[in-house]
Amino acid sequence: MKLAILSRGKDNVSTKRLYQVAKDRGHAVEIIDYSRCYATIEKSNPLVSVNGRDLSDFDAIIPRIASSFTRYGSAIVRQFEMQGVYTTTSSIALVRSRDKLRSMQLLARAGVGIPKTVFSRGMSTNIDDLIEDLGGTPIIIKLARGTHGNGVVLADTKKAAKSTLQAFYLMDDDGTNILLQEFIEESAGEDIRAFVVGGKVVASMKRQSLDDDFRSNIHQGGGGTPVKLTVEERKTAQKAARSMGLSICGVDMMRSERGPLVLEVNASPGFAIEEVTKRDVAGKIIDYVEQNAKGKQKRDRVGA
Repeated sequence: MKLAILSRGKDNVSTKRLYQVAKDRGHAVEIIDYSRCYATIEKSNPLVSVNGRDLSDFDAIIPRIASSFTRYGSAIVRQFEMQGVYTTTSSIALVRSRDKLRSMQLLARAGVGIPKTVFSRGMSTNIDDLIEDLGGTPIIIKLARGTHGNGVVLADTKKAAKSTLQAFYLMDDDGTNILLQEFIEESAGEDIRAFVVGGKVVASMKRQSLDDDFRSNIHQGGGGTPVKLTVEERKTAQKAARSMGLSICGVDMMRSERGPLVLEVNASPGFAIEEVTKRDVAGKIIDYVEQNAKGKQKRDRVGA
């Protein structure tokens, strides 16, 4: 099978792992920098090219699209889809999962537990009303786009919340999309990452902040340890993945007194979980590609 890993960096840990596993199994595999690709759009002839070479002979692609390149990366994935090339992550699911508001709406519709969330844009909204709707401070304030834990603030008081919101709103002349979430005190500084492949949880770890930071994201210095999920947590991760239409993803959850609450579904999760859990996640992904690439691309049933 001829595979393409769409990635901006050959030295990226996940990219290297996927490449090596696929190569060891005898597949012809190539790492392609999607940011250097270009799409030629004409009637009945969708082409993706890089450095003057047409990329039209791949059996499957494995997108590893950075959040800052979501729009362009998803367009390149879509062009491959139009060629009939199998992709482990569809362009629409990628875009859907990167939109925090959209993903929260879909998780809620699917009956997945989430922290209570309020979406706001612009200073025309009464900040006191927003805080009151969440049950008062402390609250979590975050930008409505993936930032690896950056742009996420814990506001302990109304004054701090107002100052943070005003600062975020002033970042953009047209206003900035903001998500406000209730603070789950019993899970501060700790969450769970469940890695889902083909609808099954193949690895899971608990992430804990290394200091007083309430964020557990490994990009922010959090540490990880293996964790065994409860039946409810496993089902929640699987339901969250389905609600996004993602066959391969990382589901971030926190444990609360009312059960697991999903924070985010990551379409291009990192592979730090392999080191922590000693599970062969890359192998599971290549297994999935081998089992599904020759069949028909599954229809997206999320509907939004």
